Amino acid sequence: MSNSKNFFGHPIGLRTLFLTEMWERMSYYGMRALLVLYMTGAITGFNPGLGWSQIEAQAIYGIYVGLVYFMVVPGGWLADNILGHQKAVLFGAVIIALGHYTLAIPLTQTFFLGLLLVVLGTGLLKGNISTIVGKLYDKDQDSKRDAGYTIFYMSINIGSTLGFLVCSYLGEKIGWHWGFGAAGIGMTFGVIQFIKSKHLLGDAGLDPNAMEVSKRAKLINYTRITLIGMFFVIVAGLLGFFTIDPRYFAEQFAYFLTIVAGLYFLYLFVFAGLTANERRNLILLFVLFVGAAAFWSGFDQSAGSLNIFARDYTDLSVYGYIIPVGWLQFFNPIFVVVFAPIFAGIWANLAARNLDPSLPIKFAIGLLFMGVSFVVMLIAVQLAMESAPVGMKWLVLTYLFQTWGELALSPIGLSAFSRYSPKRYVGQMFGLWFLASAIGGVLAGLLGGEALGEGLDSISPVFNFMIKYYLAIAVLLVVLSFVIKAKPRES
Repeated sequence: MSNSKNFFGHPIGLRTLFLTEMWERMSYYGMRALLVLYMTGAITGFNPGLGWSQIEAQAIYGIYVGLVYFMVVPGGWLADNILGHQKAVLFGAVIIALGHYTLAIPLTQTFFLGLLLVVLGTGLLKGNISTIVGKLYDKDQDSKRDAGYTIFYMSINIGSTLGFLVCSYLGEKIGWHWGFGAAGIGMTFGVIQFIKSKHLLGDAGLDPNAMEVSKRAKLINYTRITLIGMFFVIVAGLLGFFTIDPRYFAEQFAYFLTIVAGLYFLYLFVFAGLTANERRNLILLFVLFVGAAAFWSGFDQSAGSLNIFARDYTDLSVYGYIIPVGWLQFFNPIFVVVFAPIFAGIWANLAARNLDPSLPIKFAIGLLFMGVSFVVMLIAVQLAMESAPVGMKWLVLTYLFQTWGELALSPIGLSAFSRYSPKRYVGQMFGLWFLASAIGGVLAGLLGGEALGEGLDSISPVFNFMIKYYLAIAVLLVVLSFVIKAKPRES
């Protein structure tokens, strides 16, 4: 536990995690806003891109987002069993910074190497920093933990706002690699402040799970062998010994992630020696997992199909100045900062009256808001087909509904996985929570590529399909909310 000082009435260690997450999200979202634009940009002109097709670029984007969140699973395992969560966060932050600096080197090989380093670093940092947040609170502080995660979530959006503002301007107006380099500088700030203030975390997430020395030594050896094998595969790919069809790989990756998630939930339910109460909570978390995966497949369109719609079919002129395409994306984090306290207040007020919606109901609300956002986009697409470009208000309204959906789903999901995960598997369960983001990210790339395959003509059928599956899953969650009831984790 941290010391007696506090951060907005919460453990002082939350400040360390808040600032680390802020700079990491600055670097992640700042770079991500440039990714598809850079890959699909013309190979000539003052700021040449890679000139790849929409289908290829969207697939690579989906693979990248999927890998970022998939690696959170082994990252959680490493923290639980070998490193401890604090050390995992530090190592991850350093690797992320190296990845962004590598992206700043203008070579195709360094582009893919930089993406891989960001993937590996985020896998170590992302889930484990969220785990430490939960460990700052005692087991009887559930309501305060929920509020703590909401504060922590605001750091994500402050950081992403900075990323969109700085990296998009530098990348689009000066040079793509300047934007990538700025992301590296942001992450460097995060590394420095974490090193200087990690003592405020106390023993929260400091040590890995207790186990016999011989068993830990075996796990360390297995990890070394895996890392060596990964190194040779990466080097072989960068040297061109094998090539991958991005679209085909993305499709197979989506199947793989779904199977991995399903098998891991099944393993925990059947073979992990859980109590009846832990199994009941695990069923709830699985239901939330399905809803989250569906949600992120739409939310991650912001840097994919919605980013391209902003570039090609939206009027970006503000008083005669053409703003960077990525600047439209910071409406989402701004809306989060504005509305997060309001949503937190709504849940607290309803809880005081014993009217707080169940977790599945909150997730259903989030999915319905996401569905409404794509109804707005269908209107924008129809207007663009009649006379493009259309006004920015359509994308701003889309991001507003998506933000409301995010606030109904994401902070609540983080808190649920912290509160109801089996105690021995908390780090790995956070990995599963982010695995939902991985599945959603890959689906976002596949759906975005399909939507943009034939320009405006192909967008409406894809968005119509997404609206229908959001509605269907929301209805299912409402029905299940009357069946599945969670109970506090056993100490």
